[in-house]
Parts: sequence; C-alpha cells; structure tokens
Amino acid sequence: MRAPAPAYTSNDGVIDSARAALGGMLLDAVDHVGEVALHVRREDLYDAMIALRDTPGLAYQQLMEIAGVDYPDRAERFEVVYCMLSLTRNHRLRVHVATDEEKPVPSVTDIWPVAGWLEREVYDMYGVLFSGNPDLRRILTDYGFRGHPQRKDFPLTGYVELRYSEESKRVVYEPVQLAQDFRTFDFMSPWEGANYVLPGDEKGALPEAKGAPTPLKADTIVKADAAQTATKAPDAPSESYAKKDAQGTAQTGSGDADAGNQKQDKPVESDVIPSKGGGQNQ
Repeated sequence: MRAPAPAYTSNDGVIDSARAALGGMLLDAVDHVGEVALHVRREDLYDAMIALRDTPGLAYQQLMEIAGVDYPDRAERFEVVYCMLSLTRNHRLRVHVATDEEKPVPSVTDIWPVAGWLEREVYDMYGVLFSGNPDLRRILTDYGFRGHPQRKDFPLTGYVELRYSEESKRVVYEPVQLAQDFRTFDFMSPWEGANYVLPGDEKGALPEAKGAPTPLKADTIVKADAAQTATKAPDAPSESYAKKDAQGTAQTGSGDADAGNQKQDKPVESDVIPSKGGGQNQ
C-alpha cells in the first residue's frame, strides 16, 4: 500500500457527467472542500438515483448513509442527504433533497433495501416522511414517544420521562422533573475566563468591612482599614528608662574600654605547693 489512506478519484468531470445524466432533475451542483454535492428535485429523486447508479462514468452502486439536517429558518426546513459510493471508480458524492414536515420524500428502498432502516432513522429523529417505505416506524425511540428529538425546536430535556412503576407493575410516562435547572455551556477556555459575571463572583471583590473573608491571595489582599490607618513610627524611649539603662551600663562595665585593661593589670599570686621533702617549689 503506497499511502496510509486510500486515494479517491479526483472530482474532475464528475459534475459535468452528472449534469448530462440528470438534466432538469438537477437543481445545483457544488464542489467544495474536495466533495461533490448534488441538489436534486424532490419529485425526481428516484429517477435521479437510478441515473447515478446506471450511467457509465458515474456508477454509484452503493448507498452508504442517509442523514437529516434541520434548517428552521428555511421554508423547506429539512434536507435529506444521501451519501453515495462508486465501488468501480472509488469515488464518493452526496445527493441533497429539501422538504418540510408534510411533503414526503420518495423512498429508495426498491433500489437499495438497506434504505428502509436509514429512512426510518431520519423519520424518527426529524419527522421526515418517505412515500413508498413499507415499514415506516420509529427505530430509535419507543412507540409512544411524542415529537422528534433532532429538531432544533425540540427541547433537549424532552417532554416526558419513563420509568418502571412498582405500584403499576409496568413502565409509566411522567412529566420531566429536573433536580436542578438545565444549564447551558459556552465552551469557552477556562484559562481565558468568561466575559460575564457568574453568581458568586462578587465574593472575589475586596472586603467591604474589616475582617470580612475574601478568596484573594495573600499578596493581593488590601486591608479594609488600610486607607484610614496611617503608618506610625515607634515611640522614643522615656527619660527614666534612658537613665536606668545608662546606670546599668556603668555598673557592669559594658561599653567601657578601660575596665577590661585594669582587670588584666592586677597581679596574680601564684599558689605555693609543699613538696614531699619539706622543701618548697616556687
């Protein structure tokens, strides 16, 4: 294998071949970030898929995925996206179809039977209808679920919750009751910090009264009475304390340089030790 990932065929000529094969069924064709997207009329989806599969030079034999997208601001708010793969040409493209809550999209289960499961998923999550699907039921949520979870107007918490009731001996539905308010996150970097005030941030301000607690660091704390209390120099020693200190110095001789010399000049008498023979040793 020459490359760590398979090299797909380039997009050169793909849009021109698709325009020639689809004709008026094609609304728009876009080549963006290396991917080709074909926007097809909803009523012509079935015939367009047949043409993309059987036309030489295109040959998209396999349906890989069907995805739903919700654009609430559009008149036709939903887009159904078909991800196609050409096994012989090793190339991929997407087919887009627009619709709303009421207009059904033609089913392609007769072309690719796997589309039955994929269309059921889009129907369950977005509420898009598919005409011709033989088994259009919910596939991810339960049968009693109300609404479609992936719609952008559907609350993230849902409307009801279910649990097993020991009293009723069955699964029951109840209105959603949250233990705390649902929170939204801005995904900002915690190192940069948010540019809005959160509850509790007022505790980070300087203390309003002396002794008030503050989470500031020791080197940034400013005392509450720092502006009112002036720095006071130490008091000078009193006169009585100075006389007492001077007297004590005179008595002990501390600080007198001659006191030590006089003490050393005093003669020292040597001890006389009698000898065993009655004589004296000096």
